Amino acid sequence: MSVLICGSLAFDTITNFHGRFAQQILPEQVHSLSVSFLVPTLRREYGGCAGNIAYTLRHLGGTPLVKAALGNDGHDYLARLRGWQLDTSLVHVAADAYTAQAIIITDSDNNQITAFHPGAMQQAHATAIPGDKGIELAIISPDGREAMLAHAQQLHALRIPFVFDPGQQLPMFDGGELRRFVEQASWLALNDYEAAMLCERMGTTPEALSRSHLHGVVVTLGAQGCDVWQQGRRQHVAGVAAQTVVDPTGCGDALRAALLHGLALGWPLERCAALGNRVGALKIAHRGGQNHPVDATALTTGL
Repeated sequence: MSVLICGSLAFDTITNFHGRFAQQILPEQVHSLSVSFLVPTLRREYGGCAGNIAYTLRHLGGTPLVKAALGNDGHDYLARLRGWQLDTSLVHVAADAYTAQAIIITDSDNNQITAFHPGAMQQAHATAIPGDKGIELAIISPDGREAMLAHAQQLHALRIPFVFDPGQQLPMFDGGELRRFVEQASWLALNDYEAAMLCERMGTTPEALSRSHLHGVVVTLGAQGCDVWQQGRRQHVAGVAAQTVVDPTGCGDALRAALLHGLALGWPLERCAALGNRVGALKIAHRGGQNHPVDATALTTGL
């Protein structure tokens, strides 16, 4: 089964601040904020939600098909995707833009401040989702605004079930737009902050959403695991303790890859979430969103 992943491909410049943001930012002075963080470590990683999800899904044994945009500096990234034996025919290469880039600062409490340049991502809507690729499942993850709107409509028209995962792009959409996304989607995946924002803008609750046509709503809770809402009932799926905490970048993407893998196999949503918690705990022990080893057999044993 081909799983379509609509989202961003980006380069992540990741730095670490050996202190706490809370000790450097004075709440009473935020109206004239001027701060500088010394970041003694810096590295550049392949990232973006679509790339991160595709990495984990492919190594779990899935068949991801990436629908995204790269810039004129993205040829190495394209070669990387092909190195995973992926079909890259739906990756648009924009000759007049740079690849999207995230500049991330992580403090000692694993809080993050990110600056994001969208670049070629703003052209991700340039091509439509084809109906002849054998796609049976999809996800709409953070991407260009126009691309997210267009891809949801196209998937709905093609009757392809998809997970709606707005992530950090959620604030771009008003209540009416979010309502339309939800009407077209089959599942929702959000962290607890995003879930609160979506529900506030739509005037609803996770319980009410799960009583609609949706097959399920997954609300992630970091190290505490996640809540799975179905037909008005909440089931908590406990988190998995990480062996070590190195870098939270891409943990949510790793979990979503596991959700897609389980859904493609016909698993119950709770089992998909349990696999997601395992993969997230594995990812956080490694730097970047595409460097964690994935042993599919070990990860699925006992689920």
